[in-house]
Amino acid sequence: MAILGKIRQQSFFLILIIGLALFAFIVSGIFGSGAGDTGPTDPIGNVNGEKIKIENFRFLVDQTERQYGYSTIQAVNTVWNQYVQSTLFEIELNTLGIDAGKEQIEQVVSSTESINSDPRFINEAGFFDFGLFADFILQMRDENPQAYEQWKSQEAGIISSARESIYFDLIKASSSITNNQAKILYHLENDNVDLNYVQIPFSSINDTLIAVSDSEIKSYIKNNASSYESKASRGIQYVSFLETPTEEDRTILRNSLEALKEDRIEYNETSKLTDTIQGLKSISKVQEFVEKYSEEGFDSLYLPKSRLPREYASIIYDLKKGDVFGPYIDIDSYQITRLLDRKKNASIRASHIVVAYKGAVAAGPGVTRSKAEAKKLANKYLRQSRRNPKQVEVLAAQFSDGPTKTSAGDLGFFQEGGITDKFYNYANKAREGSVGLVETEYGFHVVKITGKEDLVLLANVSQKILPSEKTSNDVFQAATQFEMGSAKEDFTALATKGNYNLRSVNPIDVLDENLPGLPNQRSIVQWAFDSDSKVGFIKRFSLSYGGYAIVELTSIKDKGLASVDEVRTEVTQIIKNQKKAEMILKANKETTSLQDLAAANSVEVVSALALNQKSATLVGAGVEPYVVGAAFALDVNQTSNLITGNKGIYMLQVSARNNVQDLDDYTFYANTLSQLEREKVARLVIGALESSATIIDNRSLYY
Repeated sequence: MAILGKIRQQSFFLILIIGLALFAFIVSGIFGSGAGDTGPTDPIGNVNGEKIKIENFRFLVDQTERQYGYSTIQAVNTVWNQYVQSTLFEIELNTLGIDAGKEQIEQVVSSTESINSDPRFINEAGFFDFGLFADFILQMRDENPQAYEQWKSQEAGIISSARESIYFDLIKASSSITNNQAKILYHLENDNVDLNYVQIPFSSINDTLIAVSDSEIKSYIKNNASSYESKASRGIQYVSFLETPTEEDRTILRNSLEALKEDRIEYNETSKLTDTIQGLKSISKVQEFVEKYSEEGFDSLYLPKSRLPREYASIIYDLKKGDVFGPYIDIDSYQITRLLDRKKNASIRASHIVVAYKGAVAAGPGVTRSKAEAKKLANKYLRQSRRNPKQVEVLAAQFSDGPTKTSAGDLGFFQEGGITDKFYNYANKAREGSVGLVETEYGFHVVKITGKEDLVLLANVSQKILPSEKTSNDVFQAATQFEMGSAKEDFTALATKGNYNLRSVNPIDVLDENLPGLPNQRSIVQWAFDSDSKVGFIKRFSLSYGGYAIVELTSIKDKGLASVDEVRTEVTQIIKNQKKAEMILKANKETTSLQDLAAANSVEVVSALALNQKSATLVGAGVEPYVVGAAFALDVNQTSNLITGNKGIYMLQVSARNNVQDLDDYTFYANTLSQLEREKVARLVIGALESSATIIDNRSLYY
């Protein structure tokens, strides 16, 4: 009856909310995409006629999401790139007739870390043995057919990798530099000139004196089409209505947790008596209490101080057994905490010197000493360290056989179960500051105990700070009213009138996922690129983190040449500089000396020393490759004509030419350049294959 009464009291409010929701649904239908869409039927892609089927693609996307923790669109892009590359390689390899034999497969297997580090395939000498690996595969074929089928799938990938390796080796082998080429490149990098020059900068003519029309910009874009090709894009503006907890919501939650600390009396409707409900301070069945009231389950793990909430770590760590602290904020939750138990000195920090011997666990192939020799050496380090405990870190950094050598033997803090039992048992009994010797399966350890801390067992009752139902309803109502209003009133004007934060996003790419202020909103991008969506359409989207975004589509840009407005600033300056160059050249065409040119234009003659063609930077003027290149075409004391550069008009006069002596032999230099060229070519192969391929990309239809 009490529930029915509350419903009756709230009936008008509920009717209003339901009405707004229905109206919003209709509005969204009007402004959104049309109904009856059966979805795309095309393959997700096509690479040189090879179809990429959606079924297998989706499987790999799901697998990539789970394995790497990627978002859907990150996984889609990763799988797509792998598909395109593998398909292009497969076509190339088949065209060239490249196949992999036993030697190539063995090479790939031997360089695969997960295989070559497997103890089952390590021989007595401590090295990977391909024969052991091959025997293991044969045994698997006979004893575990299911695992063998999985291996065959891996083997196909290994064969593919081996074929690609052969392909890259062929590419690299063809990328060599001859001695004659090396000689040219050597002089290009090391020959230099000294010169004097005059620069008449384009900035010397005021931009306001130069007019540039839209038709000139359009003509420039057309004549330089390769530089101004643009992808399809969209523009939107939106207002967001976020479901964030109010201060009232926080207060209610904080008070509810505060009430759980102490015992309280509640009236029992069934028995018509008052019951005493125990709080966290006095309850004996703590685990049941936590499971009942907390959003996080009971954790029986003992924790060091470093694992406690940073801001309150000292307070919680210093609690006495049975004390309760809170409510306090831990990340996105309110929490109350009771200290249940304390283990004295159970978190230990130590430094150690590992002296391994042949046959010890994890001993490297370079360890050849016997167990007796290892013990003798460890005792030597022990004596040195007991005389001066600081020697443990010094000796560990120099001689330790363990991975902590790089940190001077420091193991950091560890607890029982986090390190080998023999080591922990010794460290647990040893006093802080002591140095001793312990033997484990890894060898002998000279150990210094550098610190001990207690571990604490806590009972945490945690509740996330979330908006109340009232807050969520208020946000829904505000978003719905704005959406309804946008059907009758200008979107921008409505946002301004309501004092809402209106944000614009432009351009948006077809495969974008995260928009400024709107993370993980792939659905908005899909709607914006839907063929039925038009400029001016408005739609409401639910946000995964709570709330709504009311979005208006403001612009649609199809693939093609950039529009005048998109590149106006950049192209206008280029055309202005061209016109300025013509004006400067015309005004100074009769001038033949640097001094006369400088005097006529109120500039100075500048000197530049040791210029080379590889780094074509002109001191005082910036990067001017054409100007510097022209200098190398001049004889000493010869004056150039007027030259158009990036920043202005130049006149040069070479004062000295410095040519380096030839190398006695260019072989080493040629080999070095060849290696750099091979690395560069290998990186460019994928791009070259993709640029010459016919690729149809339908990702945006499915994701």
